[in-house]
Amino acid sequence: MYQAVRARLRALVCGTRKARRDAGMVTSEYAMGIVAAVAFSVVLYKVVTSGPVSTALRNIVQQALDGRM
Repeated sequence: MYQAVRARLRALVCGTRKARRDAGMVTSEYAMGIVAAVAFSVVLYKVVTSGPVSTALRNIVQQALDGRM
């Protein structure tokens, strides 16, 4: 029984080590994720600050502030 337990523990430890080697992102993947997030932020900023969207958002906020309690 001792050998079976030892073999099982060895399998678990070796499996954990293999999983750790491939877990997470590398620096280049982080960089690509940051570039994608910045690009999305720029597009979103341009859309929100455009004329029609800005006017619509201003009207929504104005209606919310003018509402009766």
